[in-house]
Order: sequence, then C-alpha cells, then structure tokens
Amino acid sequence: MLEVHDLYVGYYKDLNILQGVSIRAEQAKVTAILGANGVGKSTLLKAVYGFLTPNGGDVLLEGRSLLGVPTYQRIQMGLAYVPQRPSVFPWMTVEENLVLGAWTFRRDKARIQRKLEENFARFPVLRERRRSRAGELSGGMQRMVELGRTLMTDPKVILVDEPTAGLAKLLTQEVYQLLARLRDEEGITIVLVDQDIRNALKIADYVYVLDLGRNRFDGPVEEFTDLKKAFWTA
Repeated sequence: MLEVHDLYVGYYKDLNILQGVSIRAEQAKVTAILGANGVGKSTLLKAVYGFLTPNGGDVLLEGRSLLGVPTYQRIQMGLAYVPQRPSVFPWMTVEENLVLGAWTFRRDKARIQRKLEENFARFPVLRERRRSRAGELSGGMQRMVELGRTLMTDPKVILVDEPTAGLAKLLTQEVYQLLARLRDEEGITIVLVDQDIRNALKIADYVYVLDLGRNRFDGPVEEFTDLKKAFWTA
C-alpha cells in the first residue's frame, strides 16, 4: 500500500505546486488521479518516486517513510514509474530496452534471463520482435516495452503517468487492458495519473480529483459514474 500524507512539494523551495495533498492507494487496486492540466498530478508522481524532494508531508510504502530514500532504493523496495513521455531507447532492440530495467541487479544473469522470459510470456508480441529496434515499433508496442522494462524489478506499486498520451484511439484500449491485467492477474497496485477520464474510470477502483494543488474530492469509482464531478475539473 502507498500513502501520501499532507504533501507540499514544488520545483522551487518557496513555491509549492502541491499544497497538502493526501492519497491512499490500496494493494491490487487502480487508484486514478484526475484533474485539469497544471494541478499537480505529474508532480505528485515525481515526488513519490523521489525525483522531487517534498517541502512538507510524508510518503509511505507499506508503512515505511520514503523521505530521504534515493530513487534506486525505492525501486528495490518495490516502487516503479512509467513516465508520460516515451522513454524507450529507439536505437536499441526490444530486448536491450527490457534488460535496462534490470540495472539494479545487472550482475545477476540468471535473474535477468528469468525476468525476460516472464515478460515475453506476458507480451508474446515482444518475443517476436525482441531483435527489432524499439523505434520501429508502434506507439502501443512501445508502451508494452516500457511496462515490461518496469516489471523487470517485480514492483509492488507502479506509478503511471498519462499512459495513452499521443497514442491513436485504436491503441488506447489495449494499454488500459494491460494495466487492468497487471492488477487482476498479478496483484500489482497502480497509481494512474490521467486526463482520459472515460477510460481511466473504466479500470479505476478509487478516484482522487485534484484542483490547484489540493484534494478536491475523492471516492470509490461508483461515485463517479455520471462523470459530472470529473468533467467539471477537466
């Protein structure tokens, strides 16, 4: 379980983008963070992952504070992050991109091979394209590579920022189905930042809406079925 308590954070010490945000992401659930551009959704993920240092508040993973813990140790503790912008290395092969996800245990060749095989079992199409350069793949397949690379470390919690940004509509459903499978079949906790409100609500279990760096409201996804609150902030 991931918890954020009363978090204040920004890109400058005296200018907080987040002003007292709190969230709770339950195990094996999809927690969606929604809101308009600029309200601090991506900033929240960066602070949780360790890219930004909070000016106040706390972040806990399974009850342990992450304050002061470097990002590489957060990865070892079971935290992973899929950024909004494409993050594959286009000149490298699919397999080489996946192996990069094993950097924290790069000397353990047996474990790397085992994790590769697990990923190829999850995403059979990547096995077929393992020798292809990642830059030759479709946007949806590149997202598979990014998720596969993330899964090399056996994460307990995955932070996903705008998973279908820039993808064609035909590919978006495939990406959301992948995220739902990781929750349902592997018990992974997913914190999803998204502006695709309709699709996010289809797979979410719990929803938080942020407004100007603060919690606006939250509740089980059933409370958002009419979309009125969600669209009001979009």
